[in-house]
Amino acid sequence: MTVEGTAARSSATRRSGGTGKRASATRKKKTAQTAASTPAEPQLVQLLTPDGERVEHPDYAIDPTPEELRGLYRDMVLTRRFDAEATALQRQGELGLWASLLGQEAAQIGSARALNDEDYVFPTYREHGVAWCRGVDPTNLLGMFRGVNNGGWDPNSNNFHLYTIVIGSQTLHATGYAMGVMKDGADSAVIAYFGDGASSQGDVAEAFTFSAVYNAPVVFFCQNNQWAISEPAERQSRVPLYQRAAGYGFPGVRVDGNDVLACLAVTKAATERARSGQGPMLIEAFTYRMGAHTTSDDPTKYRRDEEREAWEAKDPILRLRRLLEKEKLADDTFLAAIEEESDALAKRVREAVRAMPDPDSMAIFENVYADGHALVDEERAQYAEYLASFATGPEHEGGSAAQEVK
Repeated sequence: MTVEGTAARSSATRRSGGTGKRASATRKKKTAQTAASTPAEPQLVQLLTPDGERVEHPDYAIDPTPEELRGLYRDMVLTRRFDAEATALQRQGELGLWASLLGQEAAQIGSARALNDEDYVFPTYREHGVAWCRGVDPTNLLGMFRGVNNGGWDPNSNNFHLYTIVIGSQTLHATGYAMGVMKDGADSAVIAYFGDGASSQGDVAEAFTFSAVYNAPVVFFCQNNQWAISEPAERQSRVPLYQRAAGYGFPGVRVDGNDVLACLAVTKAATERARSGQGPMLIEAFTYRMGAHTTSDDPTKYRRDEEREAWEAKDPILRLRRLLEKEKLADDTFLAAIEEESDALAKRVREAVRAMPDPDSMAIFENVYADGHALVDEERAQYAEYLASFATGPEHEGGSAAQEVK
């Protein structure tokens, strides 16, 4: 018991007139009431245990071939390697920012591999694994985080929308697109990715409303990685996130987000449901963000090491590898080849980023207004003068200003 805790307890006793027993009884009553009102944690849809054991689920049966299992493993390993390289590049000053997906590979790869080519994806800014599955070159992602492009790919070439930085707005975009798909009579589904933090945004609530009312063929895929930056999930919702769907009139399900097979099976069922005209569905992939929210974040300030260690035991790549080895579907030659391929990918990405030009600092003033604006013109001129001051030597006029900045 800390000094502060002892003092607080003594103060509470004095305020209650010394009636410690009555205060204790009140606390017990409140605790009992809270426990009664808090629902029990739901069971996850799980098809692959952390030990690499296959299990059955009555509603989500799946029977992947050995080649498909090896493909899922390859996707996750390469995605993690690329993600690690991107983090290193940001630390070396090559990228302005990076949002790591470490720990969320199964949720992204499993759900993305469940999609048809005609399905349309609306991501946030962390769906690097989904981008990989949709054929987006990783260097395009890094170009955006370096500031040399605004996305770098044509969304219509692979039905993968540009990354969305505004939290939650892509759910509305997905819903509107799905309503259009329905009116066109197209045989395709739409999927929107978002996090547990975005589930608190009004845009998400509006998307749920519209999708339900119009029976839109959209799947909402929430990657609940337990932390909205530094805010834990229990501070955001009194009930499991997937249960919110019931209030809008469509089904929701919680899946083991570290189980690539479960994510594959549930997403496949949800998209098939959407294509058949049965409307929207919410999938809550219960997973964990192993790294920082972005490279500007320090998770040691708000998370305990014990929490991370507990989730490391549920590692999505390790559990699939255990299955492959247990069923003799992958030998040392296969595993070594994947490692070699991942190193080659990292090298290609690293060389591509270092060959990219530096961002154009003045580009931030372009396309702000269609016809120009006097205030923007003034700010552009001021910023240009500021940048020029760094290139002026001390022997020139203005050199003292550059020295002062340094």
